[in-house]
Amino acid sequence: MSTITESVDVNVPVSRAYNQWTQFESFPDFMAGVEEVRQVDDTHLHWVTRIAGVRREFDATITEQHPDERVAWRSDRGPDHGGVITFHRLADDKTRVTAQMDIDPEGFAENAADKLGVLDRRVHGDLHRFKEFIEGRGRETGAWRGDVGRPG
Repeated sequence: MSTITESVDVNVPVSRAYNQWTQFESFPDFMAGVEEVRQVDDTHLHWVTRIAGVRREFDATITEQHPDERVAWRSDRGPDHGGVITFHRLADDKTRVTAQMDIDPEGFAENAADKLGVLDRRVHGDLHRFKEFIEGRGRETGAWRGDVGRPG
């Protein structure tokens, strides 16, 4: 299991950064290797990805979500991974977005990509593309302000 932690400061208010992040179906617009994300209901997502030439489909569950603070998830089947995205207000118009992910790569190609730092660079790049995406738009594409409590 590998842990990846990356952050980016975005020049938008915390609510705008958070609201955009909850628009999961827009992830292919700024995440390399993400071909599709379909939101099934408030806490379930279906993903289609291509990483290191390997196409994967899997489902994930949002395990915790609090407006303007955090979104956490865990895969249900397929590649074993989970993580949390946190949002920290730095100023009225500046937010730090931090991704912490635990990933257990499957197969030779994914393990090689992990060992070579490809996955770390991909997360780093995704966060910087998110910064460009939300700052360039000037507004979020939507919002979901619901709260999902921690399980158990």
